[in-house]
Formats: sequence, structure tokens, C-alpha cells
Amino acid sequence: MKRIRQSKILELIDQYEIETQEDLGQRLLQAGFRVTQATISRDIRELALTKVAGSNGRPKYAAMDYGGGSSQAYSERYARVLQDGMVSITQADNLVVIRTVSGMAMAVAAAVDALGIEEIAGSIAGDDTIMCAVKTAELVPEVIEKIRMNQ
Repeated sequence: MKRIRQSKILELIDQYEIETQEDLGQRLLQAGFRVTQATISRDIRELALTKVAGSNGRPKYAAMDYGGGSSQAYSERYARVLQDGMVSITQADNLVVIRTVSGMAMAVAAAVDALGIEEIAGSIAGDDTIMCAVKTAELVPEVIEKIRMNQ
């Protein structure tokens, strides 16, 4: 049942611009699946869903393709997430602070992480802000340039 439900979730987010867990729950109910918010949350985590900008500019759920597509297609998806989600990028000592469209910080942080920038020791994302700890303050301009080049 879980596999069928998760397949349906992937189908629904591909077909509709689903912005919230509540929206997803309603669509699942209409499709004949009675689920709790906890189940939806677990499915989102297991499916590694992220939020990307929808056609209306608001964040919607999307599946990131980690395997099946080409690495070029994968890179293009992340570039699109950076382009659509990033509002600004600045330095604060040894931190790179990235402001995003509301609700997009996790997706943009995943895109930054996927770049594999060695100088970044780690990052943390909220709703609309990401902070990347860079190994030294001197490396921050180089990190900012690498992020912008992939946008």
C-alpha cells in the first residue's frame, strides 16, 4: 500500500502544483487514500521531495531525480532551482548568507550542497534564508562566485 500511495504522490505532484501537505492530503483523499499528516510528512521525506518555484512563483512540491536522468539534466535542474529560488547572496565574515523566495531555502540549500563546493564546511536552511559556513573568511568571495556561476 505504501508503494502505491507514494507512486500516487509522485503522480499528483507531477500533475498539479501542490504547495502544502494539506493540499497533498486533499488530493490523496480524492484519489481514495485516507492518510494522516504524519504519513504525508514521512512520505515526503522518504521520496526526498523538495520545493521548487511553481508557474505562479509560489513554492510547490517536486521530486528531484537523483538517478535516472543524465548528470547534465540533474545539473540543469539544480541551476534552475538556484535561478528561481535565490534572491540575494552576501558575505557575513566567514558565512555566505543566501536569501531565497519564501519556502525555497531547503531546495536552494540542496542545490548548493549538490555543487560540492569544498570550501563550504556546512550549511543550514530556514524558510527563506540559508547560512553556509565557509572554512575561512578569505574563501567566501570564491564560494559566492562558484554559486553565482551555477545559477
